Amino acid sequence: MDKLSHLDENGSVRMVDIGDKPVSRRVAVAEAVLVVGQEIMSAIEEGRTPKGNVYETARLAGIMAAKRTSELIPLTHQVPLDHVGIELESGADRIRIIATASTRAATGVEMEALAAASVAGLTLYDMLKALSKTMTLTGLRLLAKSGGRSGDYQSGALSQ
Repeated sequence: MDKLSHLDENGSVRMVDIGDKPVSRRVAVAEAVLVVGQEIMSAIEEGRTPKGNVYETARLAGIMAAKRTSELIPLTHQVPLDHVGIELESGADRIRIIATASTRAATGVEMEALAAASVAGLTLYDMLKALSKTMTLTGLRLLAKSGGRSGDYQSGALSQ
């Protein structure tokens, strides 16, 4: 990589011009994991959480975050999202968050998927913090992307 894309010839920050890039279908999948412990997982499964349905609230928060990514992360482009999906997988002591974002645009949706996964995880933490302050949000990463000039990407081993 010879040239930094977000700096101009004078070293000033700039937004990348994507005007000449072709519009194509782009999809990105990201994940995060909230380690909560077995007691909190039991409370969720038994409906004993103090703030209501933690999964549906986290799902909504993740979708909203994807839609507002360009307001949260400097120099990202506003992307017209075709779809955002949030899956929540319960484990013995953790919740795996998988966020998928798709568009037909001249730039990708990796940041939208990552924002969705992270904010869904933060929302879960917020809704469960009355039960424990020792939870850990971890493993935020891009799992896959497709479309665009850089082509497809698939990460290695998936989290459990």
